[in-house]
Amino acid sequence: MKYFGGCDVGSTYTKAVILDENGKIVSHTTLHSKINPEKSARLAMDDVLSKAGLTSERDLAYLIGTGYGRNKVPFADENISEISCHAMGVHVTDPTVKAIIDIGGQDVKGIAVDTDGTVKNFAMNDKCAAGTGRFYEAMARSFEMSLEEFSNLSLSAKNVIPITAQCTVFAESEVISLVGEGKPMDEVAAGIQMSVAKRCFVMAKKAGATDSIALTGGCAKNAGLKKAIEQDLHLKVIELKTDPQLMGALGAAEYARRKGRK
Repeated sequence: MKYFGGCDVGSTYTKAVILDENGKIVSHTTLHSKINPEKSARLAMDDVLSKAGLTSERDLAYLIGTGYGRNKVPFADENISEISCHAMGVHVTDPTVKAIIDIGGQDVKGIAVDTDGTVKNFAMNDKCAAGTGRFYEAMARSFEMSLEEFSNLSLSAKNVIPITAQCTVFAESEVISLVGEGKPMDEVAAGIQMSVAKRCFVMAKKAGATDSIALTGGCAKNAGLKKAIEQDLHLKVIELKTDPQLMGALGAAEYARRKGRK
C-alpha cells in the first residue's frame, strides 16, 4: 500500500493529512502553528505519520506542502497554493459544491470550483484582518470568552446590533463600548457575525456563488456565522462530512496521490 501526504502550514494552525492509494484518510492532525513555519510543518508531520504507523516522510510516495508557509516544508516533493488545495479538498469531500468561502487566520477567500476540482476563479481579501480568524480571536477576547463560546453566543439573539467599524482594532473598541453600555451581549455578537457574513457574501458573489456555499478553515465551525449567512443572506451553507479545517491539507494530499501514482 502506498501513502500520500499533504501539509498545510497556516498562520494560526498547521494541518496534515495522509491518504492511502484509494484516497481514504489514514490519519490527520491539527496543531497550533509555531513562529517558525518549518518547525510547524515538522511537528505536524511527525504527529500524522505516527498516527498512521509510519516512521518518516520517506514512507510516503509523494508529499505536497500548502498554506502560507508552503515554501517552508523542506521535505515536500513540491508545493501548491492553498486556493487550489482547498478547492480539491472540498471537491473530493463533496463534488456538488461549486463555491467556497475559506476563512483563514489572516485572509478571506472566495473560490469557484470547477467540475474536476480545479479553481475556476477566486477573490481574496488580504488587506485587512476584519472577518478573519484573527478578527474572531479579538472579538472573543473582548467578550472574555473562548472562540467556541463566542461562536454560539449570537444563536440566542432576538435582534441584531450592527457593528459599523470595518477595522479589527476599531471594531474591538466599538464592541467594548457597546457591552459597557449594557447592550445585550448576544445581540452585539449577532452584529459581529452579520458583519463577517456580509464580507463572505461579497467574496461568494465574486466567486460566482448563486444559492449555496461551503465554508472551510477553522471559522467554518462558527455556528453563529453559519446562521447569519443562511438566515440573513439567504445562502445555504453546505455541511462538509470531513472537518472543514482540514480541506487544504486534504486537497494537498489528494494532489500528491494523483501525482504520486503516475
